[in-house]
Amino acid sequence: MVWIYAGLGLVILLLAGDSLVRGAVNLSLRLGIPSLIISLTIVAFGTSAPELLISVEAVLYGSPGIAMGNVVGSNIANILLVLGVPAMLRTLHTSGCDTRQSFIMMIVASLFFIALCFTGPLTWYHGLALLAGLTAMLTHSFISARRHRAASLSAAAAFDPEIEEIEGADPNMPGWQIAMFLGLGLVGLPLGANLLVDNAVIIARTFGVSETVIGLTMIALGTSLPELATTLMAALRGKADVALGNVIGSNMFNLLAIIGVASLVGPIKVKPEFLTLDLWVMLGASLLLIPFVFFGRDITRAAGVGLTALYLFYIASLLVF
Repeated sequence: MVWIYAGLGLVILLLAGDSLVRGAVNLSLRLGIPSLIISLTIVAFGTSAPELLISVEAVLYGSPGIAMGNVVGSNIANILLVLGVPAMLRTLHTSGCDTRQSFIMMIVASLFFIALCFTGPLTWYHGLALLAGLTAMLTHSFISARRHRAASLSAAAAFDPEIEEIEGADPNMPGWQIAMFLGLGLVGLPLGANLLVDNAVIIARTFGVSETVIGLTMIALGTSLPELATTLMAALRGKADVALGNVIGSNMFNLLAIIGVASLVGPIKVKPEFLTLDLWVMLGASLLLIPFVFFGRDITRAAGVGLTALYLFYIASLLVF
């Protein structure tokens, strides 16, 4: 039954996260908040809500290995699996995307996070440092997006075309439906996180698998499903910039926001295996994107097979060794 309960918790988390995003986005539209701000803040935070609740719940439950494993494992899965699987179905034409600035920020965030991990358990002041990095990243993104928008759109345009590009946006959604989505999200997220973390810990103890491995595999893979679905749809629609941008943005939020908030709740011990292997796998996977970001290479089917194979090898090594 623990597997069923853990799976149920994951499903509730994913559905509740989607519900919260839809409700928050459409409430923001009702209040007149610009779509640019909605994209950079509400959608980004909302889609990371499942990982955030899992990490906070794991820290409160005394299982920090799950919190760290969830974030590090999700970042690895986002690059190797979330980009690899769609590329096997259809080449991602990333040669026409300019994601250099975002990629550099992701690498800087990764190095900063790794450096903090070597200073000992992540505590409240580490969390404040990570959240300061998040604030700097959001400010830079907001300024860059405003400049880009000002250059590409007429100031006299009455219709905001970006609204249609925002996940879950529906300008005609009635008030009762917005309230329903918000309520379902706010109730479902803590319920799903509690179910998943509690039963994941039981599974780990029953089968002699460490909580860290459970976080790096089952939980990380599960919470990466929304990114995988988004990237698959972007690949099928030929929007490689959305696919690559989604992965880079998600990875930065995982490192800066999720661990930043979770470490304010309680100290997060960094186990030796993270320092010797998993953090470096995460950084190495990130650096694999250099040819696609800086040298105009497309993520072809062959590259997709290679990325996916690397992820499967990594997971197998965790489970076997």
